[in-house]
Amino acid sequence: MLALAKLPVPNLIREANASIQSANIINPFVISIARSYFIPNFIAVKLLILVQIQKTMDQLDSRKILVAVVAIFAIILVLAFSSSIFYTVEATERAVLFYKFSGGLDKDDVKTPGLHVKAPWNEVYIYEVAETKEEEAMDVLDKNGLSISVDVTVRFYPVHGMIGYLHEKFNTSYIEKLVKPEVRSSVRQVMGRYTAEEIYSTKRAEVETAIKEETGKVLLDNNIEMKALLIRSINLPAQIKQAIENKLEQEQESLAYQYRLDKEKSEAERKRIAAEGEAKANDIVNSSLSDKLLKMRGIEATLELSKSENSKIVIIGGEGGMPLILNDK
Repeated sequence: MLALAKLPVPNLIREANASIQSANIINPFVISIARSYFIPNFIAVKLLILVQIQKTMDQLDSRKILVAVVAIFAIILVLAFSSSIFYTVEATERAVLFYKFSGGLDKDDVKTPGLHVKAPWNEVYIYEVAETKEEEAMDVLDKNGLSISVDVTVRFYPVHGMIGYLHEKFNTSYIEKLVKPEVRSSVRQVMGRYTAEEIYSTKRAEVETAIKEETGKVLLDNNIEMKALLIRSINLPAQIKQAIENKLEQEQESLAYQYRLDKEKSEAERKRIAAEGEAKANDIVNSSLSDKLLKMRGIEATLELSKSENSKIVIIGGEGGMPLILNDK
């Protein structure tokens, strides 16, 4: 800058004009002054310094603008692809990722609840892991080929840590591909081993337990935990239903009659046993009585009666040698 100050004024002015021409000065007012008027030596030096500063600022501004443009472009890209980059797993959900260009389905890395980031080209599969209820209505055949309409409810949920393996075999439509077909199959197989009467009345709980066990085993082998299986209703043809109900009613009456018979038999047996006991007791008492014992008991009784204040007449030598007591009143 000192070197510039020592230049002759014409040379300094030419240097300033050259700098002005080569500079990208935003304010055109400065350019017009520099080119149109006589500039003294010290003014030319100051102007040249100003031009150099403006050059530096222009370079810095260009870098800042470039950075700002890049930042804005990046923000626009993020906003445009946010739905493909960010995803949220809720509290009752689990997720697995499919890496399109590397590795494929990551079965072991199950995503837990929270906010996650992925590459836009990768796919995320989210599963509901809370307990789910499905209701099925179907027609089945009993052991004798009789058609029965059955309504069944099943409650289940995917095993949380095995979502990847479940997805690999059945995808997100595992309910339609696995759960419902297995429930239908188990219901038909189990009920085909019983008669309509047994299913409707006497062995309903047994049938329900068998269906649950068979269905639950198959589902668990495929990473589904079954919590319950309930038979909501069993609908038989009207005539069959009426016949079964009549039979059940007769069985109830028969059971009631048998109960009364058993009760009466028990009462008769009780009386017989009581009578036998009483007879044995009498035999024991009779066998223990003798003439001397009876006389002694009679004398004891006479003595007790003689102590009474009422006047009486005692005759010794009555029948059997027993005293007689006669009231004198």
